[in-house]
Amino acid sequence: MVNGVERQQGGRIIPALRYRNGAAAIDWLCAAFGFERKMVVPGEGGSIAHAELTLGNGMIMLGDAETEYGWLVQPPAPPARVNTQGTYVVVADVDGHYARAKAAGAEIVLDLKTRDYGGRDYTCRDLEGHVWTFGTYDPWVS
Repeated sequence: MVNGVERQQGGRIIPALRYRNGAAAIDWLCAAFGFERKMVVPGEGGSIAHAELTLGNGMIMLGDAETEYGWLVQPPAPPARVNTQGTYVVVADVDGHYARAKAAGAEIVLDLKTRDYGGRDYTCRDLEGHVWTFGTYDPWVS
């Protein structure tokens, strides 16, 4: 037990993202970042009501913006594509991950860099402008 929370497999904080086209986002996130489909719940008219994607023992949830929750959380809007938060994901092979994401069309906004505090990372935007950082630094490991 850590801070009153029982440790279980997988993260206890799960980002929930909204996309204008959830189905395309799922395909892209799997191809570009290596996520795997755990659950995909279709909505009306080919939309995505809810999806769960995993990467290692981490998970994100997502769905189309035109849902009840989507009225509270929206994808970044062009042209500025301002985000109010970003998602950091620990990966073992950040150089390989970077190459995969770049080949899939991720917009690299901060190139690969080795950090003074440890680890190596890069930051990019996905197909709808969400900001992601992938790196080897794992704050859970001392």
